Amino acid sequence: MKKLFLTALILIFFYFNGIGQDKTQTNMTKKVIKTDEEWKAILTPKQFKILREKGTDMPGNTGYTDNFDKGTYYCSACNTKLFESNTKYESHCGWPSFDDAIEGAVIYQKDQSHGMIRTEILCSSCGGHLGHIFDDGPKKTTGKRYCVNSTSLTFKKSE
Repeated sequence: MKKLFLTALILIFFYFNGIGQDKTQTNMTKKVIKTDEEWKAILTPKQFKILREKGTDMPGNTGYTDNFDKGTYYCSACNTKLFESNTKYESHCGWPSFDDAIEGAVIYQKDQSHGMIRTEILCSSCGGHLGHIFDDGPKKTTGKRYCVNSTSLTFKKSE
């Protein structure tokens, strides 16, 4: 009887522990699911290439690389909040760089493309490719560098 009670108690613990984890992961963002044809209808060809086919912007001081206005950066595909301007910094890498993302806004996925091992960052709502994360960011904050394609972002300035 004691074994049965203990087993039931352990199962209940893991059940409720799992429910708590699921809520924090799924309630943060609403999932946006579209076919490639639906994405092509709402995205520019460049946005489709970057966000849906995992392309990369050319490096340089274009797009949001040199933007340091106060505001919020959103996914250009589904309008999910991704980064706050106070986490943006100048990394001199040629792409917009952030040391942190809004909690729950980004998914991390192993990327072994192009003969490298990296961590890809994706929008948690639509799965759009944002860029990659590296461990060479500012040591005074998170030590992370979210290297993001400008094409995958839209910016809304604070008032």
